[in-house]
Amino acid sequence: MSHGAEQLRVAVVGVSSLIGAAVLEEMRARKFAPAELHALDDARSIGAAIDDGERKLPVSDVAAFDFSRVDLAFFCGRSGLSERYAEAAAEHAWVIDGSAAFRGRGDVPLVAADVNGHALGAIGARGLIALPGSAVVALATVLAPLHALAGLERVDVATYQAVSGSGRGAMDELAAETVAMLSGKKARGRAFGRQIAFNVIPQVDSLTREGEAEGASREELRLWHETRRVLELPRLAVNATAVRVPVFFGHSLAVHAAFERPVAVVDAAAALQRATGIAVIAAQSAAEFPTPATLATAPDRVYVGRLRRDLSRDRALNFWIVADNVRKCAAHNAVSVAQILVNRPQ
Repeated sequence: MSHGAEQLRVAVVGVSSLIGAAVLEEMRARKFAPAELHALDDARSIGAAIDDGERKLPVSDVAAFDFSRVDLAFFCGRSGLSERYAEAAAEHAWVIDGSAAFRGRGDVPLVAADVNGHALGAIGARGLIALPGSAVVALATVLAPLHALAGLERVDVATYQAVSGSGRGAMDELAAETVAMLSGKKARGRAFGRQIAFNVIPQVDSLTREGEAEGASREELRLWHETRRVLELPRLAVNATAVRVPVFFGHSLAVHAAFERPVAVVDAAAALQRATGIAVIAAQSAAEFPTPATLATAPDRVYVGRLRRDLSRDRALNFWIVADNVRKCAAHNAVSVAQILVNRPQ
């Protein structure tokens, strides 16, 4: 395996997706400049050209690509692409997969770089790494220092998720519906099965129909399972409601966390301020609190605001989280994982 990003041969699979474009932008911003860069996607995108900021990269067919030609592959597209090609690619290279395809597999590390980067210690010169969903990255990043401070006991969370979490087509749908409704026309409601413009949909992904989790959405189950894995707290109680809102970028989370030990607001704020990848917005600051349309557009932090005591129970806090789901929670995390792999002692 080559040492140093400048010696790496890198492929970006699903390069035409929102996350694929964001990974290229993040690599450029972080000066993660590989020796070779291959832009790959499925047949629908072949022949297009992707601008990586320095040159136009032709998009090649992932089905015809030989992954022995690269040291690292970012998988940024749909789960179907990952299911078909990621494991074979991992026989030759590090594969950092941002889809949901492998998150539930116990033999595949699930890594949020600011939380459990040490999980990469089991990865050798090649192998498959899964990235958590964006809402989980935001949630776990904030919960980790609070757990170290007072011991997490239970988390109740409601997520307010941007339409970009469903891809470029969902963003186009929100824009078109907004224009249509402001023009006195009806919304089509295709991307989410109903109108999203000027609306709130209390369901993200499909619902579970059987078993104890009947009625929970797949996203709510991911919040439960993935948060516990990333925090390495298999018994942590996580109660989630996932909601889709008419916002282009930036997931928001209302969190109610209960702890094993007493915790003061001032101590919690200090712990969060010392942590990696977090910015705390104090109530008396000019910003007052984070919103998707303001601070989430600075995509290198998870923002925390409205930090306060839970008046209904002891040893509990309430707070509000905002993070750019595509750039911070997906692309920034993917490139951070790559940098850990490249920079660790060999």
